[in-house]
Amino acid sequence: MSLNQLILGTRGSELALTQTTMVTQALQTAHPHLKIERQIIQTSGDKRQDLRFSEFSDVAQVDKGIFIKELEIALADRQIDAAVHSLKDVPSDLAAGFTLGAILPRAAIEDVLITKDPHTLDSLPKGARVGTSSVRRAAQLKWLRPDIEIVEVRGNVPTRVKKVLGENALDAVMLAAAGLLRLGLLNANLARIHIEEQTLCALVLDPAKFLPAAGQGAIAIECRHGDADVIAAVQALNHAETEARVTAEREFLKILGAGCQTPVGAHTWIKDGHLHMSVRVFNEANLSAPPVEREASRPVHEARQLAADLAAML
Repeated sequence: MSLNQLILGTRGSELALTQTTMVTQALQTAHPHLKIERQIIQTSGDKRQDLRFSEFSDVAQVDKGIFIKELEIALADRQIDAAVHSLKDVPSDLAAGFTLGAILPRAAIEDVLITKDPHTLDSLPKGARVGTSSVRRAAQLKWLRPDIEIVEVRGNVPTRVKKVLGENALDAVMLAAAGLLRLGLLNANLARIHIEEQTLCALVLDPAKFLPAAGQGAIAIECRHGDADVIAAVQALNHAETEARVTAEREFLKILGAGCQTPVGAHTWIKDGHLHMSVRVFNEANLSAPPVEREASRPVHEARQLAADLAAML
């Protein structure tokens, strides 16, 4: 490998920096002589945490990646060589000139219900106020519990966790297990959240019943298309099984024309050499309508065809 130095771009949140450290360590293991630097770049989504997603002036921009746009600009300008993303923040229809050089081994895909006292989705009090920034989570919550009030919450992971504490506390918040685990907030038995000397209750939801987001739990490394040396360097980190699963999930969104803020759940798993996927699609114009649910499977190497099969069933 002729590459001697690699500059990784990242958002500045604690989770983003933790994930970039993971990528850095993996790259240094794969390429001991490679010098790796980190550059923090603030994205639109980070700058305007006072806005709800629905309040961004350019609504289309939400689906085009408010958490990656500035990183792509830095990539195009060659300020950085690669960008580290939470894959679920990356639009399924990647902008021209860019490619995903590697997908790291996937962490937990589940969503987590966080409460002050022990609760399940069924036992939350009537009219409970539940915080989330995800329309997918909101749609599934309202489908399962129509009485629940959804409160949109923004901010980094610890900020959102703490919404169940203090004055005007929410009854619950929902977050991805992967981020909670990577930050060391969710304990080993997946039942408690420890934050600022407080202990909260955590309920990890069955992904077959509460479907995750496409790409949830996966870290992606984005590169300039055609930048062979950088792509070759990061390709050493690619995890084939994770790549097959997220390819099917993201291809399904792409065929549907769905973005990061579209209420679609997708769950994939591999069994006996076959890739299985179940999807749950809500009507954006009428979230109270029952979702459409489908399931199919194909050989692992036919991930894109599996997505097309499912899209054709809708």
